[in-house]
Order: sequence, then structure tokens, then C-alpha cells
Amino acid sequence: MRRLVFLFAFLVSAGLLAVAFYMEYVMGLEPCPLCWLQRFAFMAVAAVSLVAVVHNPGDIGGRLYGFLLALSAGAGIGLASRQLWLQSLPADQVPACGGSVDFMLEMFPLMDVLAMAIKGTGDCAKVAWTFLGISIPGWTAMFFTLILVASLGILFGLIRGGSAAR
Repeated sequence: MRRLVFLFAFLVSAGLLAVAFYMEYVMGLEPCPLCWLQRFAFMAVAAVSLVAVVHNPGDIGGRLYGFLLALSAGAGIGLASRQLWLQSLPADQVPACGGSVDFMLEMFPLMDVLAMAIKGTGDCAKVAWTFLGISIPGWTAMFFTLILVASLGILFGLIRGGSAAR
């Protein structure tokens, strides 16, 4: 069962990353700094999940992967929540728009770019797309939450490996 949960987390993350790249390159939606960080969180979820599926560890290893998955999903929830908060601000309280991520990486050290990205910019407050009335960070927050709940189930032994688990 645990292996299926890791596979599900991998497939969801990979699918959402594919949607993000579709939105960027086909629909022309430019990702803001917080969007990029959420993508990295989904990449971390996908990487941890894929390694866990391939490794198929025993109980202790499964819980370790569950912990790493919870960290990645938790970071994603924090980033999505920050963007949702920025989107909820009145227009006069929205931070100024910043340069693109490429521009920031050319002009500033990486740690400064990360700090600026986490703070968010006016670009992060724009609602460029919705589905069923929910913006992109709203959807990512829901998927990160689903993955976090599953990872906590693994971490606390509620979701265990099958009979083939070591």
C-alpha cells in the first residue's frame, strides 16, 4: 500500500509539473517567483516519491521517505499559502512588481533571490488563471495538502508496506 501512495504522489507531482509547463509554454502564463518555488517543491515531492517507489524500503526506510515527503509537501503548502495571502491583499497593499526570475538570478546572489522570491512580488498577487473559481496556488495548496496527509500516514505507520516489505 505504501508503495502505491509513493507512486500516486510521484504521478500527481509529475502531472502537475506538466500542467505548469503547458501553462507557461502553450498558454503563455509567466510564472512568478513563488510559482517557481512551488514547482521546486513539486520536483522534490516527485524525486522523493520516485526514489521510494524504486527502493521499496522496509518500515524504517519507508518512514524516512514519508518524513522527506512531508517536508517537501509542507514547504509547498507554505509557499502556496504565501501566494494566496498575497492574492487576497487589497490592491493598495500589494507589493511592487519585481523583475523576472531570470533577471533576479543574473543580478543578485542566489540566497538573495530566494529571500525575494519567498517574500513575493506584485506578480505573485495577480490571479492569471482559475478553474472552478480557484487560482493556481489554491489548487497547488490542495494537492500539497493531500500529499502531506498521505505522507503523515506513512510516517506514523498508518499506511504500511505490503507483505513483500522488508
